[in-house]
Amino acid sequence: MTADTDTTPAAPKRRKFTMIAAAAIAVLGLAAVYGIAGLSGNGGDAACAPALATAKRIAPLAHGEVAAVNVADTAERVPALTFRDAAGAAKTLADWRGRTVLLNLWATWCVPCRKEMPALAALQKTLGGPNFEVVAVNIDTRDTDKPKAWLAQAGITGLAYYADSSARVFQDLKAVGKAIGMPTSLIVDGAGCEIGAINGPADWASGDALALIKGAMGKP
Repeated sequence: MTADTDTTPAAPKRRKFTMIAAAAIAVLGLAAVYGIAGLSGNGGDAACAPALATAKRIAPLAHGEVAAVNVADTAERVPALTFRDAAGAAKTLADWRGRTVLLNLWATWCVPCRKEMPALAALQKTLGGPNFEVVAVNIDTRDTDKPKAWLAQAGITGLAYYADSSARVFQDLKAVGKAIGMPTSLIVDGAGCEIGAINGPADWASGDALALIKGAMGKP
């Protein structure tokens, strides 16, 4: 009695084809897994899809005085930044859920930051309210009284005071490629997702800036 083994010339070819097909399926499976993981880690946050749609819609408004604003091209959530208010209470961006925010990092040693502050205050005066706020976070790390004194001396009013004397907020944004220099500003939607970002100053009191922020807020 002979064993029931396929010894025809075509058998080795069939076995080789089967092995190649199995290997290809395994590779595709791994690619799918890692591809999905990469998407979720690089702009695949479904909750941020509305922010991405807003960014695309207002892209034509990033011109003139705000031409340096880079609108988001991926659906990304802004890191869970922590800082403190004037009374020393801990704050995070989650405290502004439901509101559009212009997050600005500044320091007294940064000349462009100081020049930008009056325009930020003017923007807050014009559009600030239940739906929008300029959240300017000071990152001076030495004399924590100096920023408040400078604001008073410069006559900057209307901006709530926030600070991070560890400058961790800058490092956290730098880690995700959002902070290169100072000042750094991000437009964040009510879900904590990025709409746009800029490294460097802008005239936030200009008509161009007002149109851009209104667009980010969904206003005509």
